[in-house]
Amino acid sequence: MRGQSTNPAAIEAEIAHLRSLALDALRRHWRVIFGRTPPADLSKDLLGRMIAYRLQERAFGGLDRESLRFLDGLARHGGPPRRRLKPGTVLVRDYQGQRHTVTVVSDGFDWQGATYPSLSAIARAITGTAWSGPRFFALARGNGAPARRNKNASAREGRDGSHPARGMNTSEMNTASLPLHLRP
Repeated sequence: MRGQSTNPAAIEAEIAHLRSLALDALRRHWRVIFGRTPPADLSKDLLGRMIAYRLQERAFGGLDRESLRFLDGLARHGGPPRRRLKPGTVLVRDYQGQRHTVTVVSDGFDWQGATYPSLSAIARAITGTAWSGPRFFALARGNGAPARRNKNASAREGRDGSHPARGMNTSEMNTASLPLHLRP
């Protein structure tokens, strides 16, 4: 969506003028630009930045629909959407020579007959140290981002001799025998 054609130098000069205004003048300017009273707790700096953005938006156009949809999703969910594991999904993790099988259930994760609220609680119980459960079970990389799927990559063995998890649904568990070396 394109705004009216405006001289960029004129917009830049108007934004520079905003920086020199006192808080009361910025509040009046806000009322003119947005058609309503500004929120009481906005600082002078934030008021000026938001007015400047609106001026640029009117002159040069706003964000495209895809960007707006992305930002709306971030605002609604507090961050990028998280991967949801369906009940019945089975995660298998070899750690220090022992195989650990976790089943996703509706109210958490089942491991060794007990239900845990998170994968991190299970990872802590297995290792005795604080671990990110999604990272321990190879569902996320070190920075919390989802793990990349690479069909050609073999499982990488950790320093402790462990292997990353492989998710399987219950129908796969009934018909598949688990391989010795798991693939993510």
